[in-house]
Amino acid sequence: MQLDIIRPFAEITFAHELEALKKYDQNDKPSVWKLSPNAVLMYLLGTKLPDGTLISPKYFGEKKILELAIATLLSDRALLLTGLPGTAKTWVAEHLTAAICGNSSLLIQGTTGIHEDNLRYGWNYASLIANGPSEEALIPSPIMSAMRSGQIVRIEELSRIPTETQDALITVLSEKVLPVIELNKQVQAVRGFNVIATSNDQDKGIYEMSSALKRRFNIILMPLPSSLEEEIKIVDFRVKQMEKLLDVSLPKIKEKQMEQLVTMFRELRVGKTIDGKQKIKSTQANLSPAEAISILHHARIHAHYFNQNQIPIELIAPGMINIIQQTDNKDYASLEEYNEVVIKKRSDWKEWYVAFKNLL
Repeated sequence: MQLDIIRPFAEITFAHELEALKKYDQNDKPSVWKLSPNAVLMYLLGTKLPDGTLISPKYFGEKKILELAIATLLSDRALLLTGLPGTAKTWVAEHLTAAICGNSSLLIQGTTGIHEDNLRYGWNYASLIANGPSEEALIPSPIMSAMRSGQIVRIEELSRIPTETQDALITVLSEKVLPVIELNKQVQAVRGFNVIATSNDQDKGIYEMSSALKRRFNIILMPLPSSLEEEIKIVDFRVKQMEKLLDVSLPKIKEKQMEQLVTMFRELRVGKTIDGKQKIKSTQANLSPAEAISILHHARIHAHYFNQNQIPIELIAPGMINIIQQTDNKDYASLEEYNEVVIKKRSDWKEWYVAFKNLL
């Protein structure tokens, strides 16, 4: 019996797109890359190939950001994508790796509990005790595996790894060597090896990177969408895409509902209304496109199973309250004030005002 994987890696989900691009791609590329740099860019931005194959967009931001990221990976420098939560850092990192290597599964998830062994290598202790240090007892980390195979390894949430543990990467990134002291040997990186890391520098519970480690990365800031229209486009695309993971047809979100939710997110992030005429209290909550996508997807599921496929504002508003509650009480008060001084005055936002009034 074949099981359905909840979230296949990008190279599996988008295998038909990658294969179509590979057939079409006639541009120069590094010998170890699956696609040329131009084809990698096309894969992320989306296009229509001459044979009619549609390549879906994976990133809606500035083309220049992706060009810088791809150019970094063509060099011997590692890539660090940084920015606020929900700015597509992980998404871009995975798709870059899938397009370049055809394998995005070499992954380290950064946490405060990460030790140097998780970044370098570990041991099968039963074999270690019985026979001492040996190749058979060695357990390679994803970094060591990537070095041996000439692939890209991803490190998620690098800034959640303690600083002294992060610095275990310095030799790997600068010398492309990983010493195995117990075996008196070194693992040298094969051509094609590189690292893509992500970091939420303004999140809580993070560690500062040392200057020495920062110098080993080319750091690219992933910005929030530059306009309301761009953010709505991102949210709409991903909400529709997430439906494909389910076996049911979900009710549609009204364009007006999506626009109003994204408008509130943007206004509460920057501390002023869209037209710039009124200042409001901004929040510390993570009001990113990723959270808006999650709220709307959940509302659609709820409506399908429990509300006769109807999606009133009362199903969307609790998701926003939940995000606000994840920070401090000041954000809660900011939303209450926003509801009274902004939403209440908008004639076509009455449902939002009533919903928040009942929930706050």
